[in-house]
Amino acid sequence: MTRKNKSFFGEVWSFLKVRKAWWLLPIIILLLLVALFIVLGQSSALSPFIYALF
Repeated sequence: MTRKNKSFFGEVWSFLKVRKAWWLLPIIILLLLVALFIVLGQSSALSPFIYALF
C-alpha cells in the first residue's frame, strides 16, 4: 500500500479526524493567531494597532 506524502497541515487534519480530537482545533487556531500577531507586530505599519490590543 503506497501512501501519498501529505503536508504538515494535512497530517494535523488527518490526526484530528482519526483521533476525534476536535478539542485541539481551538488551541491550534489560537496559537496561529498569536503567531500572526507576533509576525505582524515586529516591523509593520500595523504595530501600533496590535500593541493597543494588549
